[in-house]
Amino acid sequence: MKHQAIGVDVGTTGVKAALIDVDGRLLADATVEHDLHSAHAGWAEENPHAWIAGTIAALKLLTTSPAFDPDGIAAIGVSGMVPAMVLLDAAGQPVRPSIQQNDARAIAEVAELSGRIDQDALYQRTGGYTNQQHIAPRLLWVQRNEPDAWHRTRTILGSYDLVTAWLCNASPAKCSLELNWAIESGLYDVRERRWIPELLQSVDLDPSYFPPVHDPTDIVGSIGLDASEATGLPVGIPVVAGSADHIASALAAALREDGDTLIKFGGAGDILYCSAEPITHPSLFIDAHDIPGKYLLNGCMAASGSLVKWYVTEILGLSTAKSTLVELDAEAAAIPAGSEGVTILPYFLGEKTPIMDPQARG
Repeated sequence: MKHQAIGVDVGTTGVKAALIDVDGRLLADATVEHDLHSAHAGWAEENPHAWIAGTIAALKLLTTSPAFDPDGIAAIGVSGMVPAMVLLDAAGQPVRPSIQQNDARAIAEVAELSGRIDQDALYQRTGGYTNQQHIAPRLLWVQRNEPDAWHRTRTILGSYDLVTAWLCNASPAKCSLELNWAIESGLYDVRERRWIPELLQSVDLDPSYFPPVHDPTDIVGSIGLDASEATGLPVGIPVVAGSADHIASALAAALREDGDTLIKFGGAGDILYCSAEPITHPSLFIDAHDIPGKYLLNGCMAASGSLVKWYVTEILGLSTAKSTLVELDAEAAAIPAGSEGVTILPYFLGEKTPIMDPQARG
């Protein structure tokens, strides 16, 4: 009997992996940290190769755990930051570091596209106005500032889609794209579930740059030989399309009914509201739930846990080991509510919802 499953999460500050049983009990887990790079104010980039290396290391820790049953794994799925943007060449290799969903470099491009694209029509079809999180402004920036990287680009996908492809030993032609990456790209019709041709044309794109879009639970492949040898996972374990990280959190927190709400802190911070209809709000994002037929209205802050990591490493000069964070939690708990008047505006990477201002600063 297949009685276990594995989840991998590609986060802003590290890769996490968890082994669970059919009742959702945690049997083993592992975390491998990686870095968020910001070479210039407002930039947020990561090395996609670090995600693969972190996935290998985290999965090795699971497959060597006493709780791991190599014959009992029903499936594996990967979640991650969305919509981090990864550009691959014809061989399936990244042409540059990823440009993260909280990157705020494309200020001029956001303004330009806001003027060129009918914003009311965009809102009706995608659930949002042109903003720093959308793929089009970031692609336009790459086209203008890094033309060589753009000319070599053949495939565009997200963080967890890349790791999923690696697990399956999938060529660029056989990669998959999870639904919520498409929705949050700002190029995809939420209700009709298809790419919007006129939006693709605004940045000289066509649908061939994107892999097929899949629902989170679709099986898109199985563990390949290379991934098996690197991690200890048996060849052939089914791999599902995966999930946006905050959506997976909503599923784990049992958001099922209209009005169910979750406050989530990760690299970014989210407030998620469950709905049976794809309701939208101009100051928020819309996502499809991992539960078919449900949607999530999403208020997202650009910097949350990533700001804590920055403070610990750059200001305190400490590591982000669990013991350090536990100690900081204890110190914070001793401070009266309101922090004696100290207020922080967490606009270290601009801000997404509700102000949608890439130039906001703390």
